Amino acid sequence: MGSSKFPKRYLIVFLTFICTSVCYIERVGFSIAYTAAADAVGINQTSKGVILSTFYYGYACSQVPGGWVAQKIGGRRVLLFSFVLWSLTCAFVPLDPTRPMILVIARLLVGVAQGFIFPSIHTVLAQWVPPHERSRSVSFTTSGMYLGAAMGMLMLPSLVKFRGPQSVFLAEAFLGAVWSLIWFTYATDPPRSDHRKASAAGFGESLLPIKGSSKMKAENGVHSSKIPGIPWKRILVSLPVWAIVVNNFTFHYALYVLMNWLPTYFELGLQLSLQEMGSSKMMPYFNMFIFSNIGGVIADHLVTKKILSITKTRKVLNTVGFMVASVALMALPLFRTSGGALFCSSVALGFLALGRAGFAVNHMDIAPRYAGIVMGVSNTAGTLAGIVGVDLTGRLLEAAKAAELDLTSPDSWRVVFLIPGVLCIFSSFVFLVLSTGERIFD
Repeated sequence: MGSSKFPKRYLIVFLTFICTSVCYIERVGFSIAYTAAADAVGINQTSKGVILSTFYYGYACSQVPGGWVAQKIGGRRVLLFSFVLWSLTCAFVPLDPTRPMILVIARLLVGVAQGFIFPSIHTVLAQWVPPHERSRSVSFTTSGMYLGAAMGMLMLPSLVKFRGPQSVFLAEAFLGAVWSLIWFTYATDPPRSDHRKASAAGFGESLLPIKGSSKMKAENGVHSSKIPGIPWKRILVSLPVWAIVVNNFTFHYALYVLMNWLPTYFELGLQLSLQEMGSSKMMPYFNMFIFSNIGGVIADHLVTKKILSITKTRKVLNTVGFMVASVALMALPLFRTSGGALFCSSVALGFLALGRAGFAVNHMDIAPRYAGIVMGVSNTAGTLAGIVGVDLTGRLLEAAKAAELDLTSPDSWRVVFLIPGVLCIFSSFVFLVLSTGERIFD
């Protein structure tokens, strides 16, 4: 269980932070490498949008199954399997834009594999982390996504320039293999709630089903192996769950549109070279890393000091984050310099990350035992946002070109950023009305 100076749950949280970092290095890396390779052979924007969105079809298919499998056998094993699968795919797939079917199959496989990751992480954290540490633990873990995206934006364009697009795939496969080895070596299942030393150490209850537990034997007078079923119907008709779902969709719509199309916006919309932008191009994602952790610390402080209830804390942070992000998103095409565009995208992504201390942690508030399941349901909506948003953006840009608008014109990009801006306003109101911080699933 780890020493008293450094509890094992801290190591688990840190390793899940590295996990999300590596995943998002892979996602940003594919966008950068494929954009460079596709532009070199003249692939149009609609075709680029189709390939970039293919990942999310596979990702959507495995969200709910990922939560279910993690609930049954534990998130630790599922995380290891998913990392090995997508790392092998990256290692052996050629990046050739003229062979789209191979890329489609590869991106579907990577999407399916990575779809298991976040439901499994939420299962692991719900098992290991006590309630008063959940906001900052989840925020720290998910901030790895943004640090990974920032590092990818900083380093991978140069890797493409000097080593070619294929080198990005090999680098990502190497990182995935290293993390898999570390996780296999150091990660363990959580302590059981019926273990006295575990309870004394302050660990949360084990949320995995326990066959024939002593508690069930004492209550029933028989040796029972019955495992309580997952309340699928209650989850799917719950209004607080739908508040999370709607906000997850909006968050990922904005994130995936910016993640997949910012390279194109800088290169074609503003006529800027990613290689020549230096470290400034990583600022939007680095800002997400900072604001995600700020949101977690603020949320835990408000709850621990009883300044606000859990419900009010989630609603305040979610609303502030999404409303500020909406303004920044809608203002983005008005700025025609690298500094202005980076400022707007940094504010938008930073405050979206702040909002995660509202809706994203709420999975564990309302359903700690089924956090992976609820995360799978809501992240399916987030994945659909990637499918819709990334593909729709490519079609909007092609429509702008068909209307004889140059992609350097702000008019070509206005609707691209207006859509997530309006969604942010709508989602913040939904969360205000429907969400709760109370536990509603036992």
